[in-house]
Amino acid sequence: MTAERVEIAILGASGYTGAELLRLLASHPRLRIGALTAERQAGKEPGEVFPHLASLALPRLVKIGEIDATRFDGIFCCLPHGLTQAVIRELPEGPRIVDLSADFRLRDPALYERVYGKPHQARDLQEIAVYGLSELYRERIRETRLVANPGCYTTAAELPLAPLLRAGMIDPGRIVIDAKSGVSGAGREARLGSLFAEVAEGIHPYGVAGHRHAPEIDQCLADFAGRPVTVSFTPHLMPMNRGILATIYVDLAAGAEASDLHAELARIYADEPFVELLPFRAVPATRHVRGTNICRIGVHPDRMPGRAILVSALDNLVKGASGQAVQNMNIMLGLPETDGLEAIPLFP
Repeated sequence: MTAERVEIAILGASGYTGAELLRLLASHPRLRIGALTAERQAGKEPGEVFPHLASLALPRLVKIGEIDATRFDGIFCCLPHGLTQAVIRELPEGPRIVDLSADFRLRDPALYERVYGKPHQARDLQEIAVYGLSELYRERIRETRLVANPGCYTTAAELPLAPLLRAGMIDPGRIVIDAKSGVSGAGREARLGSLFAEVAEGIHPYGVAGHRHAPEIDQCLADFAGRPVTVSFTPHLMPMNRGILATIYVDLAAGAEASDLHAELARIYADEPFVELLPFRAVPATRHVRGTNICRIGVHPDRMPGRAILVSALDNLVKGASGQAVQNMNIMLGLPETDGLEAIPLFP
């Protein structure tokens, strides 16, 4: 599908991912925002909820039941986990949908129910949902009407690892992912663990050996390894607003060197606008991708023979959420993939 102007709606527009969508779409040459929903903020102007967006001409926030979904070409769902399935199953078949929750990421409904502790409410839609890691599932994304936008930690882990597993350059049974995230990854709801005094001046791990993104990482990496994969994954909360840094430790396959990993990633991502491979031995920083849809990747040899260290950095609200959602919608609608996503990083 191509068009000069494409009408879209955002469901659940009052959270951080909704705000990022509004910021990104303000510079999109083809997508026009036709409706915004927010159940508890219904009736308000977006500028009342997000003062930094007050200058934009945006529709008033309404409840989901007040919009006519048949008039939209695309719909972004920024609703909480467990709620999106029930909402999407009631939407008409016409619009292309990008879901930013976790409700359609895990292909096995039984696994979803174990991980999220909720019954799967749209098993028929699960069968058509495509995992939305844009660079590596692009052809399937182009053909579907429902994309499950990946998680932020998972994007940071999968972009460097998947091509190397496909090439047989690393051991799929010995992958350790140490990741750090900004507080915005927890969403905009008021929570004790997100209070300034609870987060500032410290760092702590959470979800140790049980974070919900781990099965999602396993699923994606298994696609490229051609066998089941179980990673060791530990996330940490950092006292910063946004950003993810993943430091990944891998064992090299027989005959492979760290420089071979770098060469393979350079080959795979040579023409990708949103994946930047740094020079060999250079490592990325979250402050160098802030506000952008870019994932930067570094490859460094370990001091232990036969091992290498991969480091990736991205903005959890952009490439880790809303930016990748716009990228996926562009792919689905046949629009230039970079539309609305060409901002350079904010610094400092």
